[in-house]
Amino acid sequence: MARSQEHRTASASGAHSERVAHAARVVPGLPDALQASTLLHEINDGTCLFAAETPRQPLVLYGAGNMGRLARDHLRLVGLDFAMVIDRQADRLATDPAWDGVVLSKPEDVPASVKADSLLAVSIATSAYAPLEAALMADGWQNVVPFYDLAESFRDQHPLSNGWFAGTLDASGLAHTKDVLESWDDDVSRAHHLQFIAWRRLRQEWTFEPAPVANCVRFFIPEIVSVLRSDEVFLDAGAHHGSVVEAFVAQTGGMFSQVIALEPDADSRSHLETLVSALPSDIASRISIGDVALDAVARTRRFHSGLGYASQFAETGQDIVRTTTIDALKLAPSFIKLHLEGGEYDALKGAMQTIRTYRPIVAVTTYHNDDGLWKTPLFMMEHFENYRFLMRLHSWCGTGAVVYAIPRERTP
Repeated sequence: MARSQEHRTASASGAHSERVAHAARVVPGLPDALQASTLLHEINDGTCLFAAETPRQPLVLYGAGNMGRLARDHLRLVGLDFAMVIDRQADRLATDPAWDGVVLSKPEDVPASVKADSLLAVSIATSAYAPLEAALMADGWQNVVPFYDLAESFRDQHPLSNGWFAGTLDASGLAHTKDVLESWDDDVSRAHHLQFIAWRRLRQEWTFEPAPVANCVRFFIPEIVSVLRSDEVFLDAGAHHGSVVEAFVAQTGGMFSQVIALEPDADSRSHLETLVSALPSDIASRISIGDVALDAVARTRRFHSGLGYASQFAETGQDIVRTTTIDALKLAPSFIKLHLEGGEYDALKGAMQTIRTYRPIVAVTTYHNDDGLWKTPLFMMEHFENYRFLMRLHSWCGTGAVVYAIPRERTP
């Protein structure tokens, strides 16, 4: 059964008009391959009622967590002001230097006039969007949008790409997506894949009751943790500030052979170096850090640096970097993690000799562009011999999607 809501919102120009809300659909069971194909056709045949949002003033952010900070920095970089940030922890955040000079307010303290006149951009992806949207509208907010839909309006200035919309799949794309749905190792993967496609294609929030969004540590789902060994060589590509390195150390209890952490963004790499230097010396000595930018082939490309999570290859970038491939690095990884803001597909193509030789676990983010609909997982399924393939969503709004490939010889 589908459960959905509709409510009134304000249009981008500020005039009030009737606009459909983001539908929430709850599916009671898990789809097998045949059911997944039927649901895929339903999604593909549907009509998307949403598009990238044109910003207007006054603009207000809802949520001051990691995504809220990303939204704050994004808006400042594109020259867009915002009036305030709404967060339930506003009192505590008021002493945080990160929010110095920003008006912070608890939801219950926001005047009705602000709710009526403002565009509220929700910068939270750790909980379901549709019920939050409905609650905010019931509380008097007249115009509520996902922040990533707003960010899509500035792709010519800033490469943040988490808000992309998928068009209708043509016959070839539909067939390839069916192939991927059939090839997942479990029905939970099929459910998460369909949930991902439904948001990207229709901006509908589908959930499957037996397959909730995975709240475990990203990249370390139980199926991965259960096969970790004490001699792992972990290649962390797109290491950012080191949170995944830190999680890997915790998951292994410090029992590993080596970590190679690659981060091409200088500012993020500085944070990474600080984190590693604070670890116990016997652990830090087994972690190496590099500034490598991975690709399918060695070449020069523009890189947009200084964007934190969103630093990536982009034509808007001022830096020119020389890329390389995993194969060219001559490493022997037993576990590869790729989080490259849309560069994962190319990095995989440049890693095939390494993967065939060393048969590592591979974990790849697939939510930064439409390669993740079918192209990246299908490439892995066609080129990784005798692997299990799983997909898990670790957050909402079509984000946090990770494909996991586990060599079958590692299956307990």
